[in-house]
Amino acid sequence: MPVFPSYRFLFFFVIVPLLISITFYRLDTFDPAHHPADSLISSTTSNGPPLINDRFLAGAEFIGVGLLNNPEDIAYHEDSGFIYTGCVDGWVKRVKVAESVNDSVVEDWVNTGGRPLGIAFGLHGEVIVADAYKGLLNISGDGKKTELLTEEADGVRFKLTDAVTVGDNGVLYFTDASYKYSLHQFSFDILEGKPHGRLMSFDLTTKVTRVLLKDLYFANGVSMSPDQTHLVFCETPIRRCSKYYINGGRVELFIQGLPGYPDNIRYDGDGHYWIAMPSGVTTLWKLSMKYPFLRKITAMAAKYGYEPMFMENAGVLQVDLDGNPMAYYHDQALSHITTGVKIGNYLYCGSLLHSHIIRLDLMKYPAVLNKKL
Repeated sequence: MPVFPSYRFLFFFVIVPLLISITFYRLDTFDPAHHPADSLISSTTSNGPPLINDRFLAGAEFIGVGLLNNPEDIAYHEDSGFIYTGCVDGWVKRVKVAESVNDSVVEDWVNTGGRPLGIAFGLHGEVIVADAYKGLLNISGDGKKTELLTEEADGVRFKLTDAVTVGDNGVLYFTDASYKYSLHQFSFDILEGKPHGRLMSFDLTTKVTRVLLKDLYFANGVSMSPDQTHLVFCETPIRRCSKYYINGGRVELFIQGLPGYPDNIRYDGDGHYWIAMPSGVTTLWKLSMKYPFLRKITAMAAKYGYEPMFMENAGVLQVDLDGNPMAYYHDQALSHITTGVKIGNYLYCGSLLHSHIIRLDLMKYPAVLNKKL
């Protein structure tokens, strides 16, 4: 039998596609960078925190099914009993939660015309919204007036206004996850591996926007410390949360090597922060974060419609005021969890994917002793 057809097959179906792929790779201008070495470490504790609930979905309840379109962040207004959340269709919605989730009521409140992400309450009943496309917004407590507070700092417009927290003095602290990529391009910012994020403040009295920190890796959630001395903020791709001291601007590590990629962080008023992670650390993610060429290939595929952000084992990590892990609520089948807020005995979770808020009864489905320790 002649051997030429096999060579012909090898040439046309192996060598030619390989050469074409190499050419496209070299011509593509996407240029990912190496992440900092300390961002590639394993989880903070090799066996996890002292308490674990790894079957989150077994006890989960779903609030507002079909009425909440990707409710990314959650803020609880204690006086009214309403939960406020921002949805992908532009609506800031209010949810009156009942003991039975089936009796909960969802109402359209205000549509920002953008994509509301972070939500916090001002000192006088107003609702502060970090809108990914609009900037930082102030919505009056009655919902009748929406004011744009700021949309740029140091001459650079925000591309992805992300999270916000409010100090007792009324100063707003917020993040712009990326000054280069917008929300629908956020995966490219993470894949590029370069620091385009900023932490900022806005003074409602002087109307001045200040850049507190720049060159952050996808600056995401931010929370005020209970003593008002510092902020804790998250950098998603490098699995790190840091402290920023308001007086003096000193920065120090809070926690690194998280078991997932942090999104929002919330203080519960009871000595703990809750860090939501849309995905755990998978083998594929670990390799991609370590090797820039894999992220470039992924980004090239994303340009042709391939979804690069494969997420699984999402959850919420409870840590103390010093960043020590206390309890981890997660599930292998769970993904895209963006916020964890403790209200009473319940943990409420927002999402970038689901059409509902997830609720877990922490008394009925508690984290138990980690048998690996």
